[in-house]
Amino acid sequence: MSYSAMAQNFIYQTCKIFAQNDPNINCNFCTTSLQADPASQNATIQELGTISIRLIHSNVMDTLIYVNNLIENKKWDSYTKECLTDCFELFSDAIPSAKQAMNYYYEKLYSDANVQLSAVLSDSMTCEDGFKEKNGVVSPLTKRNCDTFQLSAIALSAVNMLQT
Repeated sequence: MSYSAMAQNFIYQTCKIFAQNDPNINCNFCTTSLQADPASQNATIQELGTISIRLIHSNVMDTLIYVNNLIENKKWDSYTKECLTDCFELFSDAIPSAKQAMNYYYEKLYSDANVQLSAVLSDSMTCEDGFKEKNGVVSPLTKRNCDTFQLSAIALSAVNMLQT
């Protein structure tokens, strides 16, 4: 087996464990997300955690810009606009949480990293749930919220694996 194939297998096996331990993690999403980062090709579990937190930060930044563009460039009913505004605030809060999670993670303060990652995960759920409170309202952020949620769950799985 080539080195690259072994690295991909390590990522897949790690994601398989994560998915078995957390029903919120899709093994294929986890594998594809982590393999997309070139640094994952020879990564340890510690480094996969770092990659996943970086992916969260990038995802949250992109989503914040996306939400801002949605608010500015489209006509929304007042309820949807209010939800988008709430999501903008939630993702604004998630950025420092993701940064702080990375700092704690580097310092091996895993329980503190866990708290920050859980906050990001919760922010994405809260954003999505806001749209569900009114019948007939469809969230334009479902995929992004799901991705943030799953990336956070992946990072939490890495943290939990390192804590034990």
